[in-house]
Amino acid sequence: MKIPRRNFLHLAAGAAALAASRVGWAQAYPERPVRVIVPFAPAGTTDIAARLMGHWLSERLGEQFVIENRPGASTTIGTEAVVRAPADGYTLLLVTTSSAINTTLFESKLNYNFLRDIVPIAGIFRVPNLMVVHPSIPAKTVPEFIAYAKANPGKINVESPGAGTSSHLAGELFKLMTGLDMVHIQYRGNGPALIDLLAGQVQVGFDTMPASIEYIRAGKLRALAVCTATRSHALPDLPTVAEFVPGYESSGYFGFGAPAGTPAGIIDKLNKEVNAGLADPKLKAQLADLGGIILGGSSADFRSLITDEAEKWGKVIRAASIKPE
Repeated sequence: MKIPRRNFLHLAAGAAALAASRVGWAQAYPERPVRVIVPFAPAGTTDIAARLMGHWLSERLGEQFVIENRPGASTTIGTEAVVRAPADGYTLLLVTTSSAINTTLFESKLNYNFLRDIVPIAGIFRVPNLMVVHPSIPAKTVPEFIAYAKANPGKINVESPGAGTSSHLAGELFKLMTGLDMVHIQYRGNGPALIDLLAGQVQVGFDTMPASIEYIRAGKLRALAVCTATRSHALPDLPTVAEFVPGYESSGYFGFGAPAGTPAGIIDKLNKEVNAGLADPKLKAQLADLGGIILGGSSADFRSLITDEAEKWGKVIRAASIKPE
């Protein structure tokens, strides 16, 4: 059907005006406080990271980015709150490794589809897992530990703060890639798990760097390797697991997401400001103090990371027959 020229010009002008209004809306954003839902309890690494970035955005954009902790059910309570929120840029989610893990761990039990219902904004940083052992274990390197574990099948306990956590899956991935027979002992949180590791009740853990680094420096735990693909600036002399088990990588990551349907202009603006924060020397140093490796990049980069992690950990969950608590 041919549209009369006069009607066509009216339609074109209307479309241009709508596009201009959307650009103006994004430029004016935010015009009131923004909630950032953190699906963990206060005071942990995730909470601190969210507050650091929230403070930066508050100062940068002139409106408060208010951190709201919504812990529980392996981050699904907080995540669902964001999925159900209006897609207007005023409710954001601190996206973590658990978001990718839960797509397989809970599968049909979730009331949302994370990969469809949350749009990534930007990655903030990665937090390495560390392979640590109690000093009573004679192994001082990863190859020595593998040899020791093979000589003692079923006699080594590996702790984790809960089924399906990044620490748990880091240990399961190590077992799958090395063929070791170790017994998984799960706890309710990092605190109880570390208490038993420090006491020698369990022998090995794949804990986050912030949780274990001070015990390593005090000589109460022995670090064998860092689990990221590259060495950590915080422990530069510590090798990676991948130097002995090629292809191994395990780490936590954090970033921001928003409900699907949030205007692209707002996503782009937030992405730009997050990246500006990650380039700021002061904020960069504060995040480095948490043991983090800066991520940054585009929304598409963060989406690729989440998608790849969901596929990777999905394979581990299925291979190890891991079930949620």
